[in-house]
Amino acid sequence: MKILVINGPNLNMLGIREPGIYGTGTFSDLLRLLEDTAREEGLEVIQYQSNHEGDLVDKIQWAYGTADGIVINPAAYTHTSVAILDALKAVSVPAVEVHISDVDSREPFRQISYAGMACIKTIKGHGLEGYREAIQYLKSYLTSAK
Repeated sequence: MKILVINGPNLNMLGIREPGIYGTGTFSDLLRLLEDTAREEGLEVIQYQSNHEGDLVDKIQWAYGTADGIVINPAAYTHTSVAILDALKAVSVPAVEVHISDVDSREPFRQISYAGMACIKTIKGHGLEGYREAIQYLKSYLTSAK
């Protein structure tokens, strides 16, 4: 089973960017967590990060016919990108949305998630561990769908 993990803008700055909100874990820590989770769950996990909306859309489209599921943290594009929503809907690959912080307890504009409208589940406020939860949920979902 192949899971594509997509990270949006500024997530490459984890550990530096607002540690009071996002924690002190670095992007390298996140990559290790993804590798460990893939090994533990017997999955292939492909990680992709970009600060550019079109690149994220291209990678979602790449998942069509290639990946069994998507874990996506669109970051700031969560609240603005109809293009990412449309790409997720177009490929119809089951997706789980992840947010490191609890976006519901932050600024009002963060209450809107366009990407989440195309996802089967959203995990928020669990720090980097939310990615592990998302991968495990997606594995269970895909296994039960077979």
